[in-house]
Amino acid sequence: MPEILNTAKQHLLEPAELSDIDLNQTLNTMMQGSIDSADLYFQSLSHESWVLEDGIVKDGCFDVDGGVGVRAISGDKTGFAYSNEIRIDALQQASNSARCIAQSGQNKQVNAWKHPVANKYYSTNNPLHSLAVNRKISILQEIDAIARSYDPSVKKVIASISGTYEHVLVATSDGTLAADIRPLVRLNVSVIAERNGRQEQGTYGGGGRGDYLQFFNDQVIKTYAEKAVQQALINLEAIDAPAGNMPVVLSPGWSGVLLHEAVGHGLEGDFNRKQTSVYAGKIGQQVASKLCTVVDDGTLLERRGSLNIDDEGVATQRTVLIENGILTGYMQDKLNAKLMNTASTGNGRRESYAHLPMPRMTNTFMLAGKSTEEEIISSVDKGIYVASMGGGQVDITSGKFVFSTTEAWLIENGKKVSPIKGATLVGNGFDVMQNITMVGNDLQLDTGVGICGKDGQTVPVGVGQPTVKINSMTVGGTA
Repeated sequence: MPEILNTAKQHLLEPAELSDIDLNQTLNTMMQGSIDSADLYFQSLSHESWVLEDGIVKDGCFDVDGGVGVRAISGDKTGFAYSNEIRIDALQQASNSARCIAQSGQNKQVNAWKHPVANKYYSTNNPLHSLAVNRKISILQEIDAIARSYDPSVKKVIASISGTYEHVLVATSDGTLAADIRPLVRLNVSVIAERNGRQEQGTYGGGGRGDYLQFFNDQVIKTYAEKAVQQALINLEAIDAPAGNMPVVLSPGWSGVLLHEAVGHGLEGDFNRKQTSVYAGKIGQQVASKLCTVVDDGTLLERRGSLNIDDEGVATQRTVLIENGILTGYMQDKLNAKLMNTASTGNGRRESYAHLPMPRMTNTFMLAGKSTEEEIISSVDKGIYVASMGGGQVDITSGKFVFSTTEAWLIENGKKVSPIKGATLVGNGFDVMQNITMVGNDLQLDTGVGICGKDGQTVPVGVGQPTVKINSMTVGGTA
């Protein structure tokens, strides 16, 4: 993608009068004395968001940020510094600081520039320029009107729209010189419905890598508003959730957030190198039901978690993590891959130039099986169906998790009979994966709202799965 690299240079380097020669000289200076590798990460970012609450614009912001992060690695030790100014003197000062970690061994040289082969999985259009401000506000106003007209029980509507436009350039001592231009948009709706003194909430949203026009047409706007209201109305009719061990059916799509948290993080390279993951040392072993194949794929078109290159300049890829229940690999960045004697999988990610990269997920999901949703639900005598997941907590070392639900249903005699409230899912990711007895043929990815946190850093991600039956699981209820 030479046009992206040239554009990124013009945007990030030329205003500071920096050239490829300056980058090469900086890296060569850093590689003096026991430094195994070094990299420079340039970034500029523009972000906007608008929030409408009860028909009134409550918040509007526009932020611009940019800088350079400098990393030097010696063995398993890392020196890191950053500057929020892209200037030659700031770059030199940051590189000197990062290099001061170990001072023995032979000097090394920077390889000649090479450009990784990477496809283009999304456009380079600037979403912030794709709509006028008054149109962005009118979209939120339309959502408010649609939600209120859908049902008189709707008492409060909060709608938000946001967009980000990011330029990235990565230069490394192994000769990599790569760039990416990353658009990202998101639209969210939250409503509160009230009936007979009882209030319940419903939420919906989505987005991806592109501009506003690409993702948010009139039909999408209407669907988002109606889905949020429908969830709130369903919850108004909900009865107390049962408690105990029972079959649990997870819906396709967003329910994959449980897979992401309870399993995905445990398959990241750093946790396994440090032996702090329940999956450490289990390559080639059965860690899930034979029905389960789990992949992480950063190459999906226009998806929220997709990247042309990761934040170390490595082309993203499709990585099979679990195949037919057998653990086949981990997600790796460059550092952990080297220390584990393997290769990066293009999963080195960071929140910004001010943060170190680490192994992170992109779009993580379970592949489809052969059962229909109807067959799965009809196989349950008494259990629950989770239509939408909420937040949760996971212990990577043990795999234990607790997740809330935002919409769930009681299943009796093979049918969904009533919505329930207050249901939580409690379990161990390792055990739950082996207790999956049916996998649907209806794989869906989430609508584009995922945010993943790790070590104080957040990055956009995607999740997904088909309908899945967990034969027995602990449900915390309110009944």
